Amino acid sequence: MTESAFTVVDLGGTTLRIGRYDDATGVVSAVRRVPTAGLAQHPGVPAADLQPKVVDQLSALAADAVERHGSAALGVAFAGPVTADGRVLAAPTVWGGGGAPLPLRQLLEDRLGLPVVVVNDLTAAVWRYVVDPDQQPFCLITVSSGIGCKVYRRGEVLLDAEGHGGELGHWTCDPAPDAPLCDCGGRGHLGGIASGRGVLAAARRAAQADPGGYARSALARPAPDPARLDSPAFVAAVRAGDRFATAVLRGAVAHLASAVTAVFTSIGVRRYILMGGFALALGQHYVRLLGEELERLGCFGLDPAEIRRMVVLGAPDDDHGLVGAGRLLAARGAGRTAVSAA
Repeated sequence: MTESAFTVVDLGGTTLRIGRYDDATGVVSAVRRVPTAGLAQHPGVPAADLQPKVVDQLSALAADAVERHGSAALGVAFAGPVTADGRVLAAPTVWGGGGAPLPLRQLLEDRLGLPVVVVNDLTAAVWRYVVDPDQQPFCLITVSSGIGCKVYRRGEVLLDAEGHGGELGHWTCDPAPDAPLCDCGGRGHLGGIASGRGVLAAARRAAQADPGGYARSALARPAPDPARLDSPAFVAAVRAGDRFATAVLRGAVAHLASAVTAVFTSIGVRRYILMGGFALALGQHYVRLLGEELERLGCFGLDPAEIRRMVVLGAPDDDHGLVGAGRLLAARGAGRTAVSAA
């Protein structure tokens, strides 16, 4: 067993990524990506039935990888709130609303026989961007199948022991009784409106409300039927400057801008790093729209030039959780003791 080799996992609502982290070099290699055996693969299946499917999939992949990697420990970045002792409290994008809290760390340690650390995926990803414990505080935001965030300040991620904090995607930004549904079952949540899935749903609603406008947009070429519209086609239309698609995206981004201004005005964080497949695919188009909405709303005490510098893109890959989990394992003793969700 090589002490500096860890197996790392990033388990999201759409994709499960697993790879080898070399502590000596800080490099992730041998990454394998497979569809997560959850809600996206089995729509309509109850959470209680999806939980064992996901655990079985993760256990089998991890057991194989640990042996191949010669791992000293396993680090799991999980798409949902996680307590300090590695219990998953909820996973709306993985198995939907409902489901009992899942002692994932203990289940994996029992099955694999080695130390395991389980933290929220954004908590793990934060550590990819920590170069100095005393660096400027920042907020990492992911926009993918859901929305989440974590704030880093003075050597820690701001959470309590029960994993509360950083679930900006479940902030109710639309209180209307018919507001869009979130994967957790709630209505009007930011993640249900401004995530990749939420924006696609908004585009389909806009097409129903304005069929002529949709027919004239670039979206209609790959998907004459709005029900068949997918994320790559939407991203391509925005990047090509399509007005219909950009207007839909701006409507969703306006809600995220409101959330960012709330974070800034409450705790004064001035740096926001964007990651997640949807935001990174849109790239600077997304940053520009978010910056424009932030300027429109205003950030109390900041001038427009300062506001424009607040938002930056993260690394252009999907290895955030993997690299972060590896760095966290190394920093916290390779998972040999309980690791705080912070």
